[in-house]
Amino acid sequence: MIAVEGLSKQFSVRERRSVFSLRANTRMVNAVDQVSFTAHDGEVTGLLGPNGAGKTTTLRMLSTLLTPDAGKALIDGADLIRERGTIRRTLGVLGDAKGLYWRLSARENIEYFGKLQGLPSKLVAQRTNTLISELGLSELADRPTQGYSQGERMKVAIARALIHDPQTVLLDEPTNGLDIMSTRSMRELIRGLKAQGKCVLFSSHIMQEVAALCDRIVIIASGRVVFSGTPQEVLETTGLTSLEDAFVKLIGTDEGLFA
Repeated sequence: MIAVEGLSKQFSVRERRSVFSLRANTRMVNAVDQVSFTAHDGEVTGLLGPNGAGKTTTLRMLSTLLTPDAGKALIDGADLIRERGTIRRTLGVLGDAKGLYWRLSARENIEYFGKLQGLPSKLVAQRTNTLISELGLSELADRPTQGYSQGERMKVAIARALIHDPQTVLLDEPTNGLDIMSTRSMRELIRGLKAQGKCVLFSSHIMQEVAALCDRIVIIASGRVVFSGTPQEVLETTGLTSLEDAFVKLIGTDEGLFA
């Protein structure tokens, strides 16, 4: 379970006054501003928003890659600030950068992360074989990952994130760039995690995906939460029948959706 309260993050941005100016002004930008929500075990929670809304920054804070400027969060009872080591050992994360080691095979990539998690060698081998089978990587498992397709790389990355059987899983746009069959496989994997009682939080801007997978949705615009609830509640709140139309209405504009 994830419980987030007032999470905030600022970044400094340097801006030149003009193309001819040698001086640059620095200003602070609220990438995430007082974000609060809860993601429950046995549910899939979607983190939605246009590009630049703060989705990835929120996920990076929850995965301990960034330190919040304000606010707090508990992940499976561990405090995000005081117990970062515990969270890193127990959380499964698929980030926006997949970062495979190209010279290693899929099996070696997965096993390496299992060893980093401190798992016994026998358990690493068992878990690796299971994930390779479940994700349909058997024919590729012992080939270097250089030359893998986008979908194949994504499968290896998700296997690494799940090698230690985490209770809570963060996925940053897990179907981005995937073909139809790979997208279907990823959706089935997410449904499987939910069926196991896992807490799944994933970011997306694909309404079909949200409608197919999410028990709850959190919509972020300009770093702030503008809605949190079930897909049915978002329709009731906006008085609309389309999630896409409701999304556009809640964020207040359709500008930037495809930027």
